[in-house]
Amino acid sequence: MRHLSLRKRVALELFRGVRHNDAKIHELRTLFWECTLRCNMHCRHCGSDCKVSSVTPDMPAEVFFKAIDDITPHVDPHKTFIIFTGGEALLRNDIEYVGLELYRRGFPWGMVSNGYLLDADRLERLQQSGIHSISISLDGFEDDHNWIRQHDYGFQRAVEAIQLLAKAEDLIWDVVTCVNPRNYASLERFIDFLVSIGVKRWRVFTIFPMGRAAQNPDLQLTQEQFRGTLDFIRRCRQEDGRIHVNYACEGFLGDYEGEVRDGLFHCRAGVEVASVLCDGSISGCTSIRSNFNQGNIYHDNLWDVWQTKFQKYRDRGWTRKGQCESCKLFRYCEGSGMHLYDENENLLFCHYNRLYQ
Repeated sequence: MRHLSLRKRVALELFRGVRHNDAKIHELRTLFWECTLRCNMHCRHCGSDCKVSSVTPDMPAEVFFKAIDDITPHVDPHKTFIIFTGGEALLRNDIEYVGLELYRRGFPWGMVSNGYLLDADRLERLQQSGIHSISISLDGFEDDHNWIRQHDYGFQRAVEAIQLLAKAEDLIWDVVTCVNPRNYASLERFIDFLVSIGVKRWRVFTIFPMGRAAQNPDLQLTQEQFRGTLDFIRRCRQEDGRIHVNYACEGFLGDYEGEVRDGLFHCRAGVEVASVLCDGSISGCTSIRSNFNQGNIYHDNLWDVWQTKFQKYRDRGWTRKGQCESCKLFRYCEGSGMHLYDENENLLFCHYNRLYQ
């Protein structure tokens, strides 16, 4: 507790009640669709271990529509956001068709992309299909981005996509960056570059050991670099009005809570967020690569699964073991993010410990 101010403890205590109420209500607000595991890059940190050719075929659009129609009578479509992820979503030639069908059903939709296939013509077609938002990954300057993405033209095409988005109307968009030891030292210069190409919103992630990243410990920040990244974000949020910076939703951050992102830590997977994975599995969010699946849309009704399952997501008492067992801050963290657990349901690492031990 020595790392939490009194003001912060009061805020976290109040928010604890909100978090438990959210779990009880479990209103579905965001649905991710892992629409493909094919990708045109070979990122060193890919949690899904995506490849150019995937052994898991793309899910037919009609199968996904069936899952959407399962939930439609029970939600307000205008308040339930659907996000296409991959792999690389733009490798699907029917993205515009799927998006338009969602738009006709009243659902806002968006996507996460590496930007490589986003040219002016594709953006126009996406907007005609009702796209609401898009996130583009840009992991530092050219050498750093191309190194982690393992593609010689990844940076160039991502920047061109961002410059297109900067001119687009009626579209919410941001840039997401995975900070790692290679790009850490250039964060100060990189934020100036982002501003220069028109970026107004920037989300910063750190890399967690899943997929390929689990085999590459050199992608992990040192404790000093991790604290330095959060100090940088906090300083930007306090001083730099040119761009809105957020740290990702992952992990409880002690006294950094409320200062490096817009809200306090709350793993909303299975509480407000669900995912349909490429093989039909129903999960909490696509960052969860361990087997916390709750069903499969090929034989289960998505709404029934949402209502009757996800117990491990909504009651996190089972996580109070190992390094969490005697932690005095467990009441505010409840075992961190579900994506940080391995197949044996053990926590891979704790953000708070990285900061203060």
